[in-house]
Amino acid sequence: MLDIIERLEQRLKSIDEALGDPANLSDNKKLIELGRERRQVTNVLEVGRKYRKIKVGLNEAQEIIARGGDEELIAMAREELAMYQSQIDEAEREFKLKLLPRDPDDDKAAIVEIRAGTGGDEAGLFSADIFRMYQRYADRRKWKLEILSSNASGMGGFKEIIFSLDGDEPYGMMKYESGVHRVQRVPATETQGRIHTSAVTVAVFPEAEEVDIEIKENEIKVDVYRSSGPGGQSVNTTDSAVRITHLPTGLVVTCQDEKSQLKNKVKALKVLRARLYDQMIADRNAKMAAERRSMVSTGDRSAKIRTYNFPQSRVTDHRINLTIYALNDILEGNVDALIGPLRQHDQEERLKIEAHA
Repeated sequence: MLDIIERLEQRLKSIDEALGDPANLSDNKKLIELGRERRQVTNVLEVGRKYRKIKVGLNEAQEIIARGGDEELIAMAREELAMYQSQIDEAEREFKLKLLPRDPDDDKAAIVEIRAGTGGDEAGLFSADIFRMYQRYADRRKWKLEILSSNASGMGGFKEIIFSLDGDEPYGMMKYESGVHRVQRVPATETQGRIHTSAVTVAVFPEAEEVDIEIKENEIKVDVYRSSGPGGQSVNTTDSAVRITHLPTGLVVTCQDEKSQLKNKVKALKVLRARLYDQMIADRNAKMAAERRSMVSTGDRSAKIRTYNFPQSRVTDHRINLTIYALNDILEGNVDALIGPLRQHDQEERLKIEAHA
């Protein structure tokens, strides 16, 4: 494994040379790719260097003890050996986790869809709560959030809201959020203080580029109509809303948030392309069904993944039996408290699969 660290250091050196090459300074796309790869390599190297330091220290201590001689020096070497032996297994495990093949889609922007499920107006309100939670999470991670489509419900909630997240590894983090999110609380409309259970569905797709998914004009049907609901003076006065139907699959995407019909079409195509790409990924991964069942990030979106219990300030992720009594903190955007353990569990399951392959 030490030779892997050496190769990673050589790659980091090559990346730094490329970043300083005047020929690349005018190529913004190239610079973004190099910067992204540098972050990835640095992230792996940080753990790899920690492992190497422990491994080298362990070997040196063993050599001193094997040579014999100065008893005081040997005693110190034995103390160091015991310390390094207590650290080496965990350091090696962490390094192996970092070396697992990355999902090539992890660095893509994410398209997130939140839809109210069972629970009427309360489900719509919880959709808004979940959206604000992700909004705050995006702020923490310095992601750019853009609303692509929204459909308001009563009392300030959402029947549906679709948005994109762009920045450092948004899909790689957000893919663990796909599934049914259940809430248990006393709704604002409840007069007798009874706890109700409602649910929303979250779907997360990697944003697809045109090179990933080609949508031909003869494969889509585009309808325009007048916007409805909140939206200012343009509502019900211009045919700015767009509905796109993908004829081969029957997928339908609507967008009415923009006053411009063209802008709505561009956003709708972005969502459609992401859904088609997600279908392609699902078909590909279906061939590895046994592996998919062992990973928390690829479960059925109809499955209940998480419960938010307001009376007990409790959040439970059912996939890994994780319970945290910090509901307000999580709703304020500390979603890493959930995604971190989910991601680690996913990596450890993949490591087991790699070991038995």
